[in-house]
Amino acid sequence: MRTQSRRRPRATLAAVAAGTLLAPLLSGCWAGAGGAGSGGDSLNVLMVNNPQMAELQKLTADHFTKETGIKVSFTLLPENDVRDKISQDFANQAGQYDVATLSNYEIPIYARNGWLHAMDSYVAADPAYDEKDVLKPMRESLTGDDGKLYGQPFYGESSFLMYRKDVFAAKGLTMPAHPTWQQVADLAARTDGAEPGMKGVCLRGLPGWGEVMAPLTTVVNTFGGTWFDQDWKAQLDSPAFEKATKFYVDLVRDHGESGAAQSGFAECLNNMTQGKVAMWYDATSAAGSLEAAKSPVKGKMGYAPAPVERTDSSGWLYTWAWGIQKASRNADKAWKFVSWASSKRYEQLVGEEIGWSNVPAGKRASTYENADYRAEASAFQDMTKQAIEAAKPNDPGVQPRPAPGIQFVGIPEFTDLGTKVSQEISAAIAGRQSVESALKKSQALAERISEEYEGR
Repeated sequence: MRTQSRRRPRATLAAVAAGTLLAPLLSGCWAGAGGAGSGGDSLNVLMVNNPQMAELQKLTADHFTKETGIKVSFTLLPENDVRDKISQDFANQAGQYDVATLSNYEIPIYARNGWLHAMDSYVAADPAYDEKDVLKPMRESLTGDDGKLYGQPFYGESSFLMYRKDVFAAKGLTMPAHPTWQQVADLAARTDGAEPGMKGVCLRGLPGWGEVMAPLTTVVNTFGGTWFDQDWKAQLDSPAFEKATKFYVDLVRDHGESGAAQSGFAECLNNMTQGKVAMWYDATSAAGSLEAAKSPVKGKMGYAPAPVERTDSSGWLYTWAWGIQKASRNADKAWKFVSWASSKRYEQLVGEEIGWSNVPAGKRASTYENADYRAEASAFQDMTKQAIEAAKPNDPGVQPRPAPGIQFVGIPEFTDLGTKVSQEISAAIAGRQSVESALKKSQALAERISEEYEGR
C-alpha cells in the first residue's frame, strides 16, 4: 500500500465551503444558520433517500424510539441535494442536524476540519456494538488523520455488473467470469432490443461527482487514466482519460437507457427492476433491492465483477456512514441511534421484518456468516464481499496517485471539481457537445487544482 501525500493546498475546505455557501446565505434561502437543532429527547437525522434509508425510517419509531424514548425526525433527500445540505450545516456547525449520512470521502475531510464527533469513547463504552466485527476496509476508510473513528457504516459497497440471466439465456449469451469493458459493450449491443423497449445497459449519466463521475472514474482507472498524476499534474486530456470517457459516452448513447443524461442510481435501479435494461454497472448495494421479495426481477439476476481493461479489479469502495455533528446538543443520544442503526441487531430486525436480501450489508463480517442472510442473498453476497475486499483505494489504477480514492480524489476541492466536470460529461452524453470539448473544459478546471497542489 502506498503512503499517500498529506500535502495541503492553500485553500482549505472551510474556505471552499464558505465560498460555496455565500450565495444561499446572502439570499436567505438556507434556514439552518440559526442553530435550531433538536435537543431534549429528540434527534434530527439527514439521510440520502436510498431504499435502505427509507426502510430504516419505517422501523425507527416502533423499535428504537420505543426502546429508548428518543424521537427521531428524518429528512430524506436525493444524493446531490443531501450532499449540499450536509455540507452547509456541518461546515457552519449550525447544529440543525445531529446525525447525517456521510461517505468515506467526506468523513476524513470533515474530521480534519473539526466538524465531527470522534466515536472512539462511545465504541469503547459500548462492547455490544462489536467494532472489530466491522470490515477492516470500512473501519480504515472512516478513520481520521489522527487515527480516531469519525463514522460508522450503515452499509458498505463496491461496484459490480448486474445482468438478466434469463435474457442472456434466451439470446444464447454467456457472461464471462471476469468481463472486460469491451465484452460488456459487445453484450450490450446483442441484448439491445432483446425484449420490447429493453436497452442493453444502464450507466449513470446524471450530473454529480457521486453520480456519473463515480462509475466513469472506475472506467478511467482501468483504462489507464487518472485525474492527477503523482505530481498533481491534471490528466483529464490524456489519451487514456479520453479513451475511457469516449468509450463510456458512446456505450450509453448507443445502447444505454433513454434519458441517460438524467439517470442516476435511482433511475437505473428502476430501469433494471422494471425490465427496461439487460445490464447495469453500479453499486453492489443495489442487489438487495433487485432480489427483494416483491421485485419483478428477483431470481432472474446474475452478478459479475466490475469490468476491467488494464487492471485486475476496478470496483469502487464506498460506504454510507453515520457522522455526528460536533455542534450537536445531543451527541450521546446521537450515538445511541448510530449504534442501533449500524448494529448486528438492526440487521437481524431488517432480515426478520423486511427480508434478508434487504439487510444493509457490506459492513460486518458476521453478516456473511449468518445462515439466514447467506440463504436469502446467495445470488450476490459472495460477489459483494469479494468486491469490497478487492477494492484498492490507495492503488486503483496503473500509476501512482497523489491522494487516496477509487471513484473520487480524496481532496476537499473534488466536490466542486467533480461536479463541474460531471456537468460537461453529462452534456456530452446528451449530445450537446463532443467528448473532446467536454474534456478540454474539464482539464482547464483541473489545472486550477494542480496550481494549488503542485510542489507541496
